[in-house]
Amino acid sequence: MFKEKLALVPELPGSYQMKDKDGNIIYVGKAKNLKRRLKSYFTGRVTGKTKKLVSEINTFEYIVTKSELESLILEITLIKKYNPKYNILLKDDKSYPYIEFTKDKYPILKVVRNVKVKKNKNNLYGPFPNVGSARRTVEMLNRIYPLRKCEILKKDYCLYYHIGECLGYCKNEVDMEKLETMKKEITAFLNGDASFILKKLESNMKDASNKLNFEKALEYKKMIEDIKITLKNQTIVLNKDINLDLFNYYEEENYLSIQVFFIRSGTLFGRSKKILNYTGDVAEAFIEYIIRFYEREILPKEIMVPDSIDNEILSNYLNVKVRIPQKGDMKKLMDLARENAHIALDEEIKILNQNEKVRIDALKELEIIVGGKVNRVEAFDNSHLFGTYYVGGMVVFQDFLPLKNEYRKFKIDASVKDDLKAMQEVLYRRYYRVLMGEAKKPDLIIVDGGETQVNVAREILDSLKLDINLIGLKKNDKHRTSTIITKDLQEIELDNHGNLFIFLSKIQEEVHRFAISYHRQIKNKGSLASILEMVPGIGEKRRKELLRKFSSLKKIKEASIEELSEVLPEDVAIELQKYLKEQE
Repeated sequence: MFKEKLALVPELPGSYQMKDKDGNIIYVGKAKNLKRRLKSYFTGRVTGKTKKLVSEINTFEYIVTKSELESLILEITLIKKYNPKYNILLKDDKSYPYIEFTKDKYPILKVVRNVKVKKNKNNLYGPFPNVGSARRTVEMLNRIYPLRKCEILKKDYCLYYHIGECLGYCKNEVDMEKLETMKKEITAFLNGDASFILKKLESNMKDASNKLNFEKALEYKKMIEDIKITLKNQTIVLNKDINLDLFNYYEEENYLSIQVFFIRSGTLFGRSKKILNYTGDVAEAFIEYIIRFYEREILPKEIMVPDSIDNEILSNYLNVKVRIPQKGDMKKLMDLARENAHIALDEEIKILNQNEKVRIDALKELEIIVGGKVNRVEAFDNSHLFGTYYVGGMVVFQDFLPLKNEYRKFKIDASVKDDLKAMQEVLYRRYYRVLMGEAKKPDLIIVDGGETQVNVAREILDSLKLDINLIGLKKNDKHRTSTIITKDLQEIELDNHGNLFIFLSKIQEEVHRFAISYHRQIKNKGSLASILEMVPGIGEKRRKELLRKFSSLKKIKEASIEELSEVLPEDVAIELQKYLKEQE
């Protein structure tokens, strides 16, 4: 199929893009030798997810670069731009928590996330794969040391001062020497040296016991035990100056199990694990994961990777030292990370395969019902308040997996007063964009309802001359989804214990939740914001401009079209005036 095109591909480095029948980029890769890599997809033996990718490739394109590093930079740029479904997507992953010790005159100790966007230069310790561990550490240190607890100093003593957990920074003259000692001991502890704190706690425990305050003494004893257990669980690597992240992986059946060891001040501070279904070359997928990982996390001074990885290209891309350990404790730790990755994959691969099988079986069942291929599904629902303030929501699922970055919200014209007209408007707006090539064409549309809703949706598609499969999900008298209504109005009963029922219900619940949450979001902005933002063409920016110019809803109502047009396009100004009159 691609023999003639492959013959023209040069043996040079570059990035390649696989496209499906609709022209969508479904995979982006890079190669030292484009010809050899692309040829491997169509002439070599492929399995698992790669086999599925190849079955969907309609054509491919490539961009030649001067070096492999340039091809990697281009690959990551294109992945971020297009979010291809067969590349590793980490958008929904949360960043790890860190402990922040501020550099204020009177410092605060707290747990923070999203450290990549922080603009200050405070001390950060972590990452903590377990947020509970980070919070417990901060809570313990705040109880031992009377640090400032208020983000903004208050005018009078707070509760923490009265229970002895604050020095009263708002009113008292603080002993700066004592504060410096506290800061040194806390910093030492966060860097892995617990000796100062253990001595302090043991002294406090004896003091409380001598004063017959056995409840307090028991509390200190528990803190000491917790710290000792934590220290016991940490593996000593080398000396106290070592701060790095160590990555290794194990792969099987197109599953990639990754382990990250966070080594701070010479101890194994924590670890992260991730299991992914990858496509193409395993080393390439692993490098891609590391690069995307540091889009959320702070880069350490050094990274360790196994010898199967090109450490030089990764180092040049991330601009940090990337080493491959050859012997000694670091090599043992690298082997330990691979062993842990293997164990994690063995534990989860049966579950992953079972879930994958259930999902694929449900997709096949749906494809038989609708008589065509089903990969991309778009589902719609509306929300309103007593017949007013209609909004629409659209969710997108690819192979029954949600694509949350492609969900869409719709503000509906103020004149719309019923569900069918709301659905008509939303569907027309969405699929007019598909017709114009501004949005992806789905394989299947799902609407909430029976024959009437399916007929309305079919009319919109027919008016746009779009051939897209369509079903409605009809509920029974107990308000549970029970029947699929096909495009030609055939009714198919759903087995409420079957796999297809489970996935369709999940989609239905998700779109309902999404539409309602958008409606609440608009209402929660306040009555004036709700009224203004219900008008198509008025978003947050224009709402603020209206309020800046007219200062109140009363003055907006009294304004002429000409006055409103100083802020809004004339057609939007007309819509706003019309809407405000209808509301009255």
